[in-house]
Amino acid sequence: MKNPITFPKAEGIYTRQAHCDIPDGLYEREHGRNGFFGPASHILHTHKPTGWTKWEGPLELTLLDLNRLNDSAPCPWKAQRFMHNGQTQVCFWKFDVSMPDLARNGDGDMILFFHKGEGEFFCDYGHMSYREGDYINIPRGTTWRLETSVRNEVLTIEATEDLFQLPERGITGRHAQFDLAVLDTPKIDEAYKAQYGEHETRVRAKRRQQVTTVTFPYNFLDTAGWHGDCVPVKLNWRDIRELLSDRYHLPPTVHATFLSNTIIVCTFAPRPIESDPGALKVPFYHNNDEFDESIFYHQGNFFSRDNIKPGMFTLHPSGFHHGPHPKAFAAAAANNKGERKYTDEVAVMIDSRYPLELDVLPDGVKVPGYLDSWKE
Repeated sequence: MKNPITFPKAEGIYTRQAHCDIPDGLYEREHGRNGFFGPASHILHTHKPTGWTKWEGPLELTLLDLNRLNDSAPCPWKAQRFMHNGQTQVCFWKFDVSMPDLARNGDGDMILFFHKGEGEFFCDYGHMSYREGDYINIPRGTTWRLETSVRNEVLTIEATEDLFQLPERGITGRHAQFDLAVLDTPKIDEAYKAQYGEHETRVRAKRRQQVTTVTFPYNFLDTAGWHGDCVPVKLNWRDIRELLSDRYHLPPTVHATFLSNTIIVCTFAPRPIESDPGALKVPFYHNNDEFDESIFYHQGNFFSRDNIKPGMFTLHPSGFHHGPHPKAFAAAAANNKGERKYTDEVAVMIDSRYPLELDVLPDGVKVPGYLDSWKE
């Protein structure tokens, strides 16, 4: 990929490099297009762009505490959906026993991110174990089930009528972030063969958001062998080697893990903090234009947010700017001497090109006062 040399327009006070050497008393905001991939300008404000005193209207920046959701049946189609649009559905699935039936998604690809728990994943292609921090990407049409004896909490992300693929790594090369060799695929091992049998099984197949149950007089997962490249894959966040820059705060999309035509799934994992004294050390203020931006907080202390706990979820709709909380901004400024070397966070970002709708949720799930958390 090649780009011509172009020269941006400039007016008044500006920096020669975005996100670096911002003059004291000024605050940079990125006005970008196409989700950090398109044209962008960097505006220097004399006040923080999040210094609102009142917010009125149908849309707002929202914080959800998914820990307050109830457990559901051990079936992915019974999981609590909390966010959706025509291209995706996002659920939080909490259960503590094995799935009694098989599941098949005819509406799209599905990502399972295991916030808590461990167990065994069985499907058309074989068996693999899973644990906390694993992603399992399940291609549309795959028949599968989970076997567990412990509590599981799973973030599920569906690409409706679409498929999840890996992002193009460009000049960083195809082995950047994670080598394809770290992706695990199911095996027809002894654990898989042990579940063969002539016992009755039911496949709960979802299509058009409706569930049809198909019963077989034998275990449908009776695969003897296979070859090809349409197969579930497993990736743990610990196997992701974050892209870094000591001298420049990289945009969030650099951490893309899976993407469809309309959904970008990114993984934020612990990484060294920028060491250059002039480099911005927290996410920059920006307009998330054309993409709704949401984040699930898995573990650690999210370095641009205050009072966020694991199991919480934020949604920032397109068209409104946001950025670091005041305490995070102040802490980053105080860290110019480099006392804090690493971030301490694991989070999953879900960006959608089309607007996301929140479902009606039980009382207490939506956290009040989130908009006020940007006040000094």
